[in-house]
Amino acid sequence: MAAADELGITVCGTRASASAAPELSWALLMSAVRDIPGQERALRDGRWQTGIGGELSGRTLGIVGLGKIGIRMAGYARAFGMDVLAWSENLTAERAADAGAEHVSKHELFSRADIATLHLRLSERTRGIVGRPELEALGPQGLLVNTARGGLVDTAALVTALESGALGGAALDVFDEEPLAADHPLLTAPRTLLTPHIGYVTREQYAIFYRDALEDVRAWASGTPIRVVSAS
Repeated sequence: MAAADELGITVCGTRASASAAPELSWALLMSAVRDIPGQERALRDGRWQTGIGGELSGRTLGIVGLGKIGIRMAGYARAFGMDVLAWSENLTAERAADAGAEHVSKHELFSRADIATLHLRLSERTRGIVGRPELEALGPQGLLVNTARGGLVDTAALVTALESGALGGAALDVFDEEPLAADHPLLTAPRTLLTPHIGYVTREQYAIFYRDALEDVRAWASGTPIRVVSAS
């Protein structure tokens, strides 16, 4: 953005779906809790009921980052009968309560939650914000869901926690390197559910992206830019 400003380039954005990312987050969460991928693979291999899934009602969801996506996740959780905790550095008790969540410290969130879901932006302040202490606090029955940015989590600590059994499982749509290398340790780590960064990849989302992009170009060409993010 700074380079665009310096070069006199007008930058215009697009709108986005409010539903795509939180819906994928919830789909991963439910699939992991009920082991849907594992049971489907077993069925296709000729085996029947090879494990026991869990229920969401009565369990606790910890939301790290109570922005637009986090607030939707809180609503989904309440609809399923879950208790909701929330934390981020600037979150207030009032904002958390408005979303139907209890404001707690980061340590308390990971200690009390059965499932922790991440919805923070990645910055130098938030990079590696989930590491060994948080994963161990979540515990051997806990599930980590990350559809935000891979860099929020210390990947080496995550792999170690999964391999040692210190963490119950991880459902991930984002990674510290994308696409994943063929020898990436998460591909062989136990109790993982992995998708290739598809949180935003829906027909509805792409319709918004491309329609708005075309409108941006036409408006700029006519001398009246719209949805200007930065301009010289």
